[in-house]
Amino acid sequence: MKLGFIGLGVMGAPMAGHLAKAGHEVTVYNRTRSKADAWVAQHGGRPAATPREAAAGAQIVFSCVGNDDDLRQVTIGAEGAFHGMARGSVFVDHTTASAAVAVELETAGAARGIACLDAPVSGGQSGAEQGILTVMAGGDPGAFELAQPVIAHYARAVTLMGPSGSGQKTKMVNQICVAGVVEGLAEGLAFALHAGLDAKKVLGVISKGAATSWQMENRGETMVDGKFDFGFAVDLMRKDLRIAMEEARANGAELPATALIDQFYAKLQKQGHGRMDTSSLMKLLSER
Repeated sequence: MKLGFIGLGVMGAPMAGHLAKAGHEVTVYNRTRSKADAWVAQHGGRPAATPREAAAGAQIVFSCVGNDDDLRQVTIGAEGAFHGMARGSVFVDHTTASAAVAVELETAGAARGIACLDAPVSGGQSGAEQGILTVMAGGDPGAFELAQPVIAHYARAVTLMGPSGSGQKTKMVNQICVAGVVEGLAEGLAFALHAGLDAKKVLGVISKGAATSWQMENRGETMVDGKFDFGFAVDLMRKDLRIAMEEARANGAELPATALIDQFYAKLQKQGHGRMDTSSLMKLLSER
């Protein structure tokens, strides 16, 4: 298929790479042109000067950018992708953004004959590189049916959760759960160290029981070692939790633990640790 891909960050670049490897014709756009040129040098395809150019003639256009405002700019902005997409084409957004902007773009796309899917992902940079992401989508079932086998080139699970905005709301659930798990793991490991236990030996035991989690298996030992210079950044988690808490205020859900953990992440940002992995919550406990 002829595809467009907008946003070649740590997630977007490997995702687009899987599409090229699968034999699709991919045109890419990135705000920093040098990243697009480097991607093309590695994977083929061609770079575009604007999102509109990247979208021209594409059957499906993908995006993976920073936030709601970035998403509006690359879609309905002056040189946005929607201005270059043909009627009957599909727009798939992998940005973690608000449910409101997903509905906004669906409405804008429908006026142009474009179907939209909000399709945030879980699995991090390593999941994108290995092609094993989890994708939770919202939008039109027909558009999903077309896009799903293409998305599957970089995902092991692709699920339609409901109408527009459902993918973003599901991602909010994911981030709420992740934040709670990371804080619980940090507190447990800090307790183990204060108790004089071999924390890594503790991990070896409890990871075989009910306490196990992806965070424990992938971040437990690095937390004990105090290594946080990698992974999913605190700055990004704070953005995601802000979106979730705003949605909770709108729908009446209570998120007391999430709000508290968000304050812990805010403290890490104030200490200059915004680019550290979310498991750096351990730093706050080890400093007490």
